[in-house]
Amino acid sequence: MADEKKVVIELAPGKTIEISTGKMANLANGSCILKMGDTQILVTACSGPARPGSDFFPLQVDYREKYCSAGKFPGGFIKREGRPSDKEILTCRMTDRPIRPLFPKGFFDEVQVQALTLSCDGENDPDVLCMLGSSAALMLSDLPFMGPIGSVRIGMIDGEFVVNPTRSEMAKSRLELIYSGIEDKVIMIEGESDQITEQQLEDAMRFANEIVKKMIAGQIELSKIAGKAKKEPTLHLVPANVEAALYDACKDKIEAICIIPGKAERCEALDALRNEASVKVAETVTDLTPENLELEIRKGFDDLVKATTRKAILEKNYRPDGRGLEDLRPVTSEVGLLPVVHGSGLFSRGETQALVIVTLGGDKDSQTGDSITGEAEEKKFYLHYNFPNYSVGEVGRIMGPGRREIGHGNLAERSVKQVVPKDFPYTIRCVSEVMSSNGSTSMASVCGATLAMMDAGVPIVAPVAGISCGLVTDEANNKELLLTDIIGAEDHFGDMDFKVCGTRTGITGFQLDLKLPGISIDLLAKAMVRNNTARMQILDNMETCISAPRAEISPNAPQMAVMKINPEKIGALIGPGGKNIKGITEETNSEINIDDDGTVKIYAKDMATLEKVKYLVDSCTAEAEIGKLYRGTVKAIKDFGAFVEFMPGQEGLLHISEMADYRVNQVTDICNVDDKVTVKVLDIDQNGRVRLSRKAALAEMDK
Repeated sequence: MADEKKVVIELAPGKTIEISTGKMANLANGSCILKMGDTQILVTACSGPARPGSDFFPLQVDYREKYCSAGKFPGGFIKREGRPSDKEILTCRMTDRPIRPLFPKGFFDEVQVQALTLSCDGENDPDVLCMLGSSAALMLSDLPFMGPIGSVRIGMIDGEFVVNPTRSEMAKSRLELIYSGIEDKVIMIEGESDQITEQQLEDAMRFANEIVKKMIAGQIELSKIAGKAKKEPTLHLVPANVEAALYDACKDKIEAICIIPGKAERCEALDALRNEASVKVAETVTDLTPENLELEIRKGFDDLVKATTRKAILEKNYRPDGRGLEDLRPVTSEVGLLPVVHGSGLFSRGETQALVIVTLGGDKDSQTGDSITGEAEEKKFYLHYNFPNYSVGEVGRIMGPGRREIGHGNLAERSVKQVVPKDFPYTIRCVSEVMSSNGSTSMASVCGATLAMMDAGVPIVAPVAGISCGLVTDEANNKELLLTDIIGAEDHFGDMDFKVCGTRTGITGFQLDLKLPGISIDLLAKAMVRNNTARMQILDNMETCISAPRAEISPNAPQMAVMKINPEKIGALIGPGGKNIKGITEETNSEINIDDDGTVKIYAKDMATLEKVKYLVDSCTAEAEIGKLYRGTVKAIKDFGAFVEFMPGQEGLLHISEMADYRVNQVTDICNVDDKVTVKVLDIDQNGRVRLSRKAALAEMDK
């Protein structure tokens, strides 16, 4: 057996994580197994040489949950795991973001981090183990990873922070914070909360930082006893003569171009300058092939634009679109744009614009999916985000949603769902169509979804808005500038994209992307204050458009009612073989959902249909009343009388002696099967058998 080495990290009393290596996957550059409770996960790191012509770091993270690890079969007809689920994709993204900044600039080797669940106990979620394990596997490998990092989930139950809460604990938590960082510095956060304050989120990060320190110490200990020697990396940096020639060719024009306000005009001017500079550089740099020179010019020009943009911001407070450091772009909000849909909202912030459409439906429209961590969850609120090529004025492959679309949609979804009442009976689908993009389209989707839901009449607790804060740093001069509402160029050339969503009361969702190998929690706390100020301004604008949800659900949406019936009458409503309920739904084109406690939810296309369905449900479930007249249908003929269905699913005996006020010789002289007859309930015995009278009914009708 391979020589296994391990460390055990105590996170809190009774909660530990074990990291071991040397037992499995020993041909990988680095591998480890992590255990928390009875959940186990394998994480590996492998590398390959850089592809010719690469100009970026091709890091790939893949996380897969195997149903066999939980003792389950995959759902559906094909009993093999297929494409990654949204949960797996989101875990890949959360794992990628904190480790990417910890590789050296110019390192373009292919690196793959793969994680595989081996055992899942249904309580301890393996996703944070994937994040921590990626750092441990890279530390054990020979790759030039400048870690380690720690990754942890923090919950808040009854005001107390909980480290790596179980699924049952998370059900009681007001906060889900996924935190990754190095000692005293944060690299990535993501999560959602029930309108907590900025101070509470800051306190949660400081709590997480102390846990991260333990994780870092454990990885360092393991890498000392089992890690490989780090290899000297090959760095693909732009040659000094190309950098110098580019600077000489662009120095008199580039700053003015970098601060052209319009995105399209700025990009067009930069393309023209690069083409012009390429000709001049080719005249002076002769030691590279044309193909390699073109690649280095492309990389070098991007570096020059980045350096110029950052310098303008840091030294002159110039932003590319001319705003001040704390200024929002112009914001507009509109609702009710589309005549047929249930709700619509158009939110614009500068050149960023999102159209969100809301559709309301019944229980059958909820989204369900298999899960290895517990029972399949039913989602009655979900948000889909689409980012078409035209939103950035480009052409490209037209495909289904990629990792970016799923990630942005998830952030917007979890930020807005906090204000949807848990007892709201409708299923809600929001679709965000990005119309144009120049920074923070996910935050525009949050605002647009809020507008659209209020337009549809969804009684949200409070409006939600989102905004991003950026950062530009100059380490040499110890300078840090926060930027409110960053545009695409500031996201690309800056150091941070920190998105925070919330109501006027508190925070509902957040996400941090960082290009630096960590920033202080103090600085991130300042950014939260900046975001709060901007969020209030956006909410002011949204509330001038629509100040509260419409009083009634949109008339275009299905009309809905909740009825309560005696649970013993559920069978009567359903009918033999589902006959009654199927007949009602087919006749009215409606949806009826019945809970075991007798709650009946009805969804109909309009109010008239809804009232008809309610009447039919009442007819099936009402209790027979002695002395009341009913119009029924003859179901069977006997010598002694007829059996009449006087209420849906409920029959009574019409004895031959009760058919008329004279002697009846044969039952068929009065009625036959399928005839309609009016009867009066004479009696209901202790066994529920009903005695009917046509004679009494006729006498009463003659009065």
